[in-house]
Amino acid sequence: MMIISERINGLFRSVGKAIDNKDAVRIQELVRRQEEHGATALDINIGPGRGSEGPEAMKWLVSTVQEVTELPLCIDTPDIKTMSAGLETCNNPVIVNSTTAEVGRMAALFPLAKEHDADIICLTMDERGIPNDAESRAEMAMLMMTTAMDYNIMPDRILLDPLVLPVAAAQDQGWKVIEALRMFRMLNDPAPRTVVGLSNVSNGCRERSLINRTYLAMLMGAGLSAAIMDPEDEETMRTLKTAQVLLDQKLYCEDYLRD
Repeated sequence: MMIISERINGLFRSVGKAIDNKDAVRIQELVRRQEEHGATALDINIGPGRGSEGPEAMKWLVSTVQEVTELPLCIDTPDIKTMSAGLETCNNPVIVNSTTAEVGRMAALFPLAKEHDADIICLTMDERGIPNDAESRAEMAMLMMTTAMDYNIMPDRILLDPLVLPVAAAQDQGWKVIEALRMFRMLNDPAPRTVVGLSNVSNGCRERSLINRTYLAMLMGAGLSAAIMDPEDEETMRTLKTAQVLLDQKLYCEDYLRD
């Protein structure tokens, strides 16, 4: 399973400050820590509110990160110019995060993904928002897959995101996302890869780590391929490793938690 660290993100005050101050040492220490804790890819997000400075900030952040790691970088921004800057700077394997099913977004981002030989995360939402049910999410996922193929992007380069919502605000959506993951598996052979922003489920909750790790195990049982998450959450990582053993994705041994 791909573990995409969520920590290289300007939304976190310390990271935002490091980006503002061009503090490469701070960023690179954080990168090394994510890799040591089991991250297999890194989400790269400069944070909000940078406006016209966004592209240069993204270039600096991507350059700083890839000086100390060969992990894939998941360029995370809603701004097309900032996305282009990140992709142009990235020499590591790269993921576009993300497009929606909006016609304009797909027309802008699928060509960028193709140009830079990038995988791409496809969010199951459009101009109307996030669908309320699993069936509509699957229909939207199929639309994005077929549209991507029009741009010569094959299904194996796509990660479908059914969009996890906070349990505190939309409790009925938890199982609908799980059902959507199961439906996604039927859309292609081999099954398309899937990804979620795990911590979204616990936004506004007190027991965030407990909710995250419980939901992660449930999602893995439904076929989840990747999660944007915090690899420094030890209990969540222990749950992930145990689920991999129980799902026969990883060979059991007495010290499997140390791997």
